[in-house]
Amino acid sequence: MPREVDYYDLLGVARDATSVEIRERFRGLAREAHPDRAPAERRAEAEAKFQELAGAVNVLTNPERRKMYDFERSMVVSTSAGSTDGDAVAQTYVAQGIVAYKEQKYADAAGNFALATHRNPKDVRAQHYLGLASARSGDLRTAVRALEAAMGIEPQNVRLLKDAGTVFRQAGLLLKAEKAFQEAMRWDPSAHDVRKALEDIRAQRAVKGA
Repeated sequence: MPREVDYYDLLGVARDATSVEIRERFRGLAREAHPDRAPAERRAEAEAKFQELAGAVNVLTNPERRKMYDFERSMVVSTSAGSTDGDAVAQTYVAQGIVAYKEQKYADAAGNFALATHRNPKDVRAQHYLGLASARSGDLRTAVRALEAAMGIEPQNVRLLKDAGTVFRQAGLLLKAEKAFQEAMRWDPSAHDVRKALEDIRAQRAVKGA
């Protein structure tokens, strides 16, 4: 389901803002935008704006809904950038995979992304989302392999590195996860969520090594 409004821009928060920061920002905006403060002739417009703000905060403070929203936004950006390989069939598989992923049919999504990567192993987007969909469907071996392939193509892609670190950690590959998060921090030192994940992994590894 396409979205015309970027919720982060709407609320004026960073993409790695915490739920607490997002709620605080919403409270400030909500006071200013509350329909009761608007003149009668602009009440309907104010109500629509207020509902939009409420929808944004409800999505961005729910971890699962926020992850899906971020996925959808990244797909919009990737699609608008256009295909670089010119393979219409591969792009059709990717598009079908996106639809299945949004519907939480993760095995179907992974199947479509796998067909896309078979046609073009250098398609970083297909490899990236094959990794995510495979992890969601429980196929961690394929997920790890796909994400490693994607990282080999775009080693400076911060979103990819963050997702790879999360999946590697899920697969119990703590050293790989730590390296992925370290690379993400290298390219985006302001990523607070990555820093926290890195600290958690190092603590987890320290416990295992004790």
